[in-house]
Amino acid sequence: MRYIADLHIHSKYSRACSKELVPENIDLWCRIKGIDLVATADFTHPKWFAELSEKLEPAESGLYCLKKEFRKSDPHFLEKTPRNVRFILGTELSCIYKKSDKTRRVHHLVFAPSMEIVEKINAELEKRDFNLKSDGRPILGIDSENLLEILLEIDERIVLIPAHAWTPWFAIFGSRSGFDSIEECFGSTANKIFAIETGLSSDPPMNWKNSWLDSVALISNSDAHSLQVLGREANIFEGEKISYNLLFEAIKKSSISGRAAKKNNAPLQLIKTVEFYPDEGRYHYDGHANCKIALHPREAKKIKNICPTCGKPLTLGVLHRTEELADRKEAEIPKDRAGFIYSVELEKIIAEAVGVRGRRSKAVERHYWDLINKFGGELPLLLDAEEKELNQAVPANIVEAIRRVRSQELQISPGYDGEYGIVKIFKDNETITGRKNKQSVLL
Repeated sequence: MRYIADLHIHSKYSRACSKELVPENIDLWCRIKGIDLVATADFTHPKWFAELSEKLEPAESGLYCLKKEFRKSDPHFLEKTPRNVRFILGTELSCIYKKSDKTRRVHHLVFAPSMEIVEKINAELEKRDFNLKSDGRPILGIDSENLLEILLEIDERIVLIPAHAWTPWFAIFGSRSGFDSIEECFGSTANKIFAIETGLSSDPPMNWKNSWLDSVALISNSDAHSLQVLGREANIFEGEKISYNLLFEAIKKSSISGRAAKKNNAPLQLIKTVEFYPDEGRYHYDGHANCKIALHPREAKKIKNICPTCGKPLTLGVLHRTEELADRKEAEIPKDRAGFIYSVELEKIIAEAVGVRGRRSKAVERHYWDLINKFGGELPLLLDAEEKELNQAVPANIVEAIRRVRSQELQISPGYDGEYGIVKIFKDNETITGRKNKQSVLL
């Protein structure tokens, strides 16, 4: 059986996040997207934890599900085969502290096996006077090593995974406030870190140029701030059953180069990750958003990483940082490592296919729900639908757009300094049956 997991999202209590991010809506949109397992997010926030306690109930060991009385439907979504979405207790914490005479800003994903353990985590953090009410992703003035020590003293089953590991401002390897290795960040607890989250602006090959990352697993998640982007990156597991322990055992086994269990012996396997094209991520290239300057690292290095417009230091992106720390010229896939697949969100594909600028337009919406209902969810369509099936049920322009996304026939203007990259599936003035000019709207 296959399980698609998105292990990093946010709630309505996180800064700059949609107020629609409540348990019943998250459950509904996981069914729409085709997600089987999702993080609860933000469990340190008192009001959110109270809401989780009210609306979730235990399911498989260490996992939860939405209580039936809170389950929602959507008139657009004709759910032919009900999907039983599971929640895992997970949050993101922001650690800001000084180490080796440098201010560090590092975000971590933290997972717990039960509500009771979460209560202990929250009590311990409150005892240290951290303001958990301020934000769903609270700021903790604590060293990453010390944080992990505290968590493991509470319960050895608690898992910490560095979030969006290469992002410039708030990540373990970030150019502006990070470290050069896992050991530098976590010290004596470094051996407890068995995975990192690659983030939207990097992909597995970029990470595989670093031999010192061979011993950790690479996972990918949406970091969703709204319902519509759930599952834009995800993890695909296969096995007979799933639980909290089995999930992290599967990730661990894929993290130890050359020691992964054989597929026919492991109860759960991390098979592959679903990836953004990293160029589309907000921090892929070096640049300055205010000056509209975006540069490949080799171009930035020629000008000593200084913005040619304003004369200030550029924000060095993920590509720059992965190459700076790389000890391999080319990516080498570690033995028994999970694979990956690139994807583009369905709404973006449809918008390109019909020639509409806004992914929230009526034209896109109509096609979106039609396709979701025909194929049982967004990810099942994007990952599983064969071209023959698509040709029989999908307009030709959308089929061609999906084909190009799968075959990597795209033009992408890379993202930089907080600006998303721009994906183009069709060339300017290219004639495609069923596709109108960019300025028009399909009625």
